Amino acid sequence: MKKHNFYAGPSILPQFTIENTIKAIENFSDMGLSLLEISHRSKQFIAVVDEATALFKELLNIPEGYSVLFLGGGASTQFAMVPFNLLNKKAAYLNTGVWAKKALKEAKLFGEVEVVASSEDKNFSYIPKGYKIPKDADYFHITTNNTIYGTEIKEDISSEIPLVADMSSDIFSRPVDVSKYAMIYGGAQKNLAPSGVTFVIIKNDILGKVDRMIPTMFKYETHIENESMFNTPPVVPIYAALQTLKWLKANGGLTKMKEVNEKKAALLYNEIDRNPLFKGTANKEDRSLMNICFVMNEGYEKHEEAFSAYATAQGMVGLKGHRSVGGFRASTYNALPIESVQVLVKVMQDFEKSIS
Repeated sequence: MKKHNFYAGPSILPQFTIENTIKAIENFSDMGLSLLEISHRSKQFIAVVDEATALFKELLNIPEGYSVLFLGGGASTQFAMVPFNLLNKKAAYLNTGVWAKKALKEAKLFGEVEVVASSEDKNFSYIPKGYKIPKDADYFHITTNNTIYGTEIKEDISSEIPLVADMSSDIFSRPVDVSKYAMIYGGAQKNLAPSGVTFVIIKNDILGKVDRMIPTMFKYETHIENESMFNTPPVVPIYAALQTLKWLKANGGLTKMKEVNEKKAALLYNEIDRNPLFKGTANKEDRSLMNICFVMNEGYEKHEEAFSAYATAQGMVGLKGHRSVGGFRASTYNALPIESVQVLVKVMQDFEKSIS
């Protein structure tokens, strides 16, 4: 039976990425060696990093004056590295979920943090609107997509102070005006690569402005100057990321990704809204295109386990909602084909008929 992978991360990757990475693990660049055992300073692997950097810049149309880095430590390490390098007096944060809260918690270790707005009052079911970004803050931090609660900031915010965005779960899902951001970062285990590599896109001229001493490894300038090679980088995930970037380019780039992602999301949200058994958990105007969260509707809660078992039997994988919120979550990242969403919709319709 075909499996339909709705895991939130690590998540589905293009078959192109998986197959090419397997080949490189067996024999990388016709070296007669595995990708697992080659030097990161070999000319063959340096060519991988160079090509991946170039494709990042091409696909996202990154302006001059920005650096692209491939680091370790996940987005969670960036929660601390961002304020370590950028927070001198005060930072501003938008609180839209678990990951945003974790980021602002780390920032408080380095200085004053102003939470400009929060959606915690309604269990993070919406994106705050109408807030004012303080002009005296060193930067404004946002989390563009909230995997646990299924909300997303789908347009690029204009900010008079440097804008920093955690785009772990929606990078490459749509075109982005990088010029509006001072920094974009994220863990790669959603739309880009297996876990183990973290990407950073950073405007060079925002660095070097804090008073504190920064340890070498936690200083962005270190990695810029060494082109992500200061220490041994996560070789296999970077190679896999390159394959995904090639796949993205070959499949129409980010404009095409946005078009397909909108179709997938509309298909599933329409069924959630139509089907009396289910209801969405996020405000309609803020619904994520990447993580579609829903629960059993009032009066049908007793059928949750039965639906879960039925969906699993039909090949649905990874539909269980995050442990903190329950219900269901269908993650519809770039690599998920629309056919998988169509099958899920049919499963929901068939289950509805089975209990009516």
